[in-house]
Amino acid sequence: MNAIQRFVNKLINNRVNVMKEGTVKFFNNAKGFGFIKPEGSDEDVFVHASGLIDEVRENDRVEFETERGKKGINAINVRVID
Repeated sequence: MNAIQRFVNKLINNRVNVMKEGTVKFFNNAKGFGFIKPEGSDEDVFVHASGLIDEVRENDRVEFETERGKKGINAINVRVID
């Protein structure tokens, strides 16, 4: 397996799933992080400001992807939905 194949496999393995929906449980603008409560799950998902597409506030409905980070699952590509 060459370096490109290993890189692609690593990207694929770090992606946990496609799109989820949930509600912003908490977000601290000053510190740049918060948590999302995904629909159908009791586990909150960490979100960093760098993972936001739209600005979010508590109780916003959002859709997002997740990826495996160094400390667990992170929300990425987070956008507000109506």
